[in-house]
Amino acid sequence: MIITIFGATGMVGKRLVRVALANGHHVRAFGRNVQKLIDADLHNDQLDAIHGYVFDAREVQEAIQGADAVISVLGGSFDGLDKTRSLGIKIIIEQMQQTGVSRIVAQGNLAVLDDGKGNYFVDAADFPPEYLPVGREHLQAYLFLKASQLDWTYVCAPDIHDQDATGQYLTNAELPAKAGKQSITAGDLADFMLQECLDQKYMHQRVGISN
Repeated sequence: MIITIFGATGMVGKRLVRVALANGHHVRAFGRNVQKLIDADLHNDQLDAIHGYVFDAREVQEAIQGADAVISVLGGSFDGLDKTRSLGIKIIIEQMQQTGVSRIVAQGNLAVLDDGKGNYFVDAADFPPEYLPVGREHLQAYLFLKASQLDWTYVCAPDIHDQDATGQYLTNAELPAKAGKQSITAGDLADFMLQECLDQKYMHQRVGISN
């Protein structure tokens, strides 16, 4: 399977590249600093490191053309001013539709999940104001996906810890994975996103996840 990974040099992205290669997939790792991925442990004929800018539609299209699926773990500034998460996804969606690639699994944030009353958590009156900009960015990315004709899944992660996979986590459609404080290791998030890319269990759904 050929998988294009956007945000491949981030905390989750690097683990996604490794687990996808370990499972025999051909990986196109897209990012501005992908040279950092090519170390002694990642010399692999199945890895294409693509230096590109997610706001460049032509570069994005070239990275997607001929792929079987796309995984997006785009990051961005905490204040949401750079719009990487929302406009990046918008450009990816447009280029997927142009090239005929339909399957995408994208990383979002817990703020976009349903609060159990049909509302987004980010719209709650007591939502922490310091998290509003990034929450709104994730919400816009989700709305772009929802309005598309793609076969999308939006994985709404809580706090992400820079740790390897444990194999012990919960998932839930549309709602948080569990009550109370939640977190997920970067390794478990990467493992789930790759598996969901293949299984398509949560097609056209948001997914809550937590250890």
